[in-house]
Amino acid sequence: MPDIEDSSTLAGVPDAFQRLWTPHRMVYIHGQGKPEGDHDCPFCTSPTKDDADGLVVARGEHAYVVMNLFPYSPGHLLVCPYRHVPDYTDLTADETRDVAELTQRAMRVLRRVSGPDGFNLGMNQGEVAGAGIAMHLHQHVVPRWGGDMNFLPVIGRTRALPQLLDDARRLLAAAWDE
Repeated sequence: MPDIEDSSTLAGVPDAFQRLWTPHRMVYIHGQGKPEGDHDCPFCTSPTKDDADGLVVARGEHAYVVMNLFPYSPGHLLVCPYRHVPDYTDLTADETRDVAELTQRAMRVLRRVSGPDGFNLGMNQGEVAGAGIAMHLHQHVVPRWGGDMNFLPVIGRTRALPQLLDDARRLLAAAWDE
């Protein structure tokens, strides 16, 4: 659990802000452990594990659905082709169809399980476009609720997520075949 530091204990002039320290996020921010090839790519290794360990929600013929390890909101899913390709134009017709169908299914399941008001769908193509792992294509399926983002991302550069990844994965995986 992150430590909350009273600003009056800091050097300098105290202000009205409390600090919510989340040092575990520095791994993501600095890109530590970013893959250097398909041998250590998390989107290549995740489906080789059992579903719970790999955070896999569902598997298709050419693509699969996995929980985002750094989610924007509870239930944030990624739809990834099994094949290690960086660009949407690199997908075969079958892979494109599987990614699209799994994305649609993910939206239906998320609606049934958690009732979001809407979704953000997207692919960040290349590091300059915001892709955290640019070498392996992945489609974001981000459930959204009215008022789901508060002051923390704006002021504290922190996200409050009320559901653990494994809890969300279990609920979504169980509902996938309903």
